[in-house]
Amino acid sequence: MKKRESQQDKRFKIAHREALIGIILVLINFIWWYGFAYGLGSAKVEQYSYIFGLPAWFFYSCILGFIVMIILVIFTVKFLFKDVSFEEEEGETK
Repeated sequence: MKKRESQQDKRFKIAHREALIGIILVLINFIWWYGFAYGLGSAKVEQYSYIFGLPAWFFYSCILGFIVMIILVIFTVKFLFKDVSFEEEEGETK
C-alpha cells in the first residue's frame, strides 16, 4: 500500500519527468559532440579548417557544444523544471 501511495504522489511524477529531460539533454550533448568530432574530424589533418587556431571539429564539438549545452540547461531549469517541496503535505500521513 505504501508503494501505491508513493506512485500517486505528484512529486514522483515531476521527478520522473525531470529525470527524462536530463537524459534527453545528455543524449543531445553526446550526439552533438560525436557528430562534429567524428563528422568533421575524420578528414586528413592537412584538410582541416581552423577557427581561433583550433581545428573546426574541436571548436564545434567541444567549445561551441559546451556553450550550447549551457544555454539549453539554463533554459531547461528556468522554464521546464518546477520547485518541489520535500516536506510532506498536511493531508499525507507517514
